[in-house]
Amino acid sequence: MYHALLGAVRGILSLIIYALNTVFWCIPLFVLAAAKAAVPLEAWMRRCSRMLNAIAENWIWVNNLNQKLVGNTRWDIQGMEALERYDWYLVLANHQSWVDILVLQRIFHRKIPFLKFFIKKELLWFPILGQAWWAMDFPFVKRYTKSDLQKRPHLKGKDLEITRKACKKFKKIPVSIMNFVEGTRFTNEKHRKQQSPYSHLLKPKAGGIAFVLGSMGKQIHRVLDVTIVYPDGVSSFWALLCGKIREVKVKVRSLPVSPRMLGDYANDGNHRAGLQRWLNNIWAEKNRYIEEMRAP
Repeated sequence: MYHALLGAVRGILSLIIYALNTVFWCIPLFVLAAAKAAVPLEAWMRRCSRMLNAIAENWIWVNNLNQKLVGNTRWDIQGMEALERYDWYLVLANHQSWVDILVLQRIFHRKIPFLKFFIKKELLWFPILGQAWWAMDFPFVKRYTKSDLQKRPHLKGKDLEITRKACKKFKKIPVSIMNFVEGTRFTNEKHRKQQSPYSHLLKPKAGGIAFVLGSMGKQIHRVLDVTIVYPDGVSSFWALLCGKIREVKVKVRSLPVSPRMLGDYANDGNHRAGLQRWLNNIWAEKNRYIEEMRAP
């Protein structure tokens, strides 16, 4: 009873710190975003983008301090050598909960360029954070089902157009583009429905990374394959706040981008099959790493 009460108090205190930190940094962020939009000059907009990234990195720095002060999580991180602060990266990771994003922000903070990822369009209306992501040029995408496209054929390729526009902005200053290639968070129910061949993962989707590499192949030279494991099986945001996530294990692999990975994914069947094979091989390795990392 005492430990449960102490955990709840710790969680509430940590949540308050997260909220205050977010509001504090969003004030200058929104002001700077408005100044960026008001003066559409390339040099000014590029400088504003760098300052916006700096504000976001300060926000992450305080969040990381919050985790260290309030939580008691043990971190086991491998493969962080030879990362460059001013290069372009494509970051792939398995996805279990919102905590994955905090984990990625923590381990890569000021080691690689600021992480940006594709966000569901509905999250644009998430209080404060949705507007902050918009100000930071995070791309918002709308996923359409096959039935949606059958009813409204004009929507076909809409998400790819959003990806192209985002990549055009990403070319201007170094950035790390994050992609959860499973497309959704892992659950046992989703795993059963998919009949995934990977015991700890959902099936990966190559389309998103194909269009990022196709649009930015000249900038992106490395792919960071990240495997995240919570050995206790606990990964909720509230559990992190309360200090119930006792250990986080992360393995990072830096992989080269070869010329074979660049091509016309939509129209070239051989290229599409080759990229899917490459990603499936990575996922098979990742599944094996998860087995090893979960072992006592």
